[in-house]
Amino acid sequence: MFKTVILTTSLLAGAAAAMAQDATFQTKSLTPETALMAARAAMDSCRKSGYQVTVAVVDRAGLTQVLLRDRFAGPHTIDVAVNKAWTASSMRMSSAAFGVETQPGKPMSGLRAHPRVMAAGGGLPIEAGGSMLGSIGVSGAPGGEADEACAQAGIKVIADALEF
Repeated sequence: MFKTVILTTSLLAGAAAAMAQDATFQTKSLTPETALMAARAAMDSCRKSGYQVTVAVVDRAGLTQVLLRDRFAGPHTIDVAVNKAWTASSMRMSSAAFGVETQPGKPMSGLRAHPRVMAAGGGLPIEAGGSMLGSIGVSGAPGGEADEACAQAGIKVIADALEF
């Protein structure tokens, strides 16, 4: 009986020590300068293709860091770009992949009813070193594939600075 009490006490003490070590965590985030660099590159890519777009970069929690709207981008593109980026951060996948995974009849289809999600291409997670840093969303090009290509151009510009 006494050995059982000692063993149990030792196990609880070890578990408490392990919990104390895991009581906090660190995360990496994009700097505003890096987020702006990605947004500008995405917008420039779309401009070269003749598209007027809005670009949003959000942090890992989905909070907007940068929002750029080209002069002739439609008013709807502001909310759509932010929501594409929010979807990519929240769901930890591209907004296009989210669209596929939430089609009617799929197990995650109910998520489409959430007011912030955007199940259309153009939102991409920004990841490096196994960490989610944020996401970029583009709206205004003719179709999700074109939006996504511009978003990818934004990530490409900052990729070397993110590798750690």
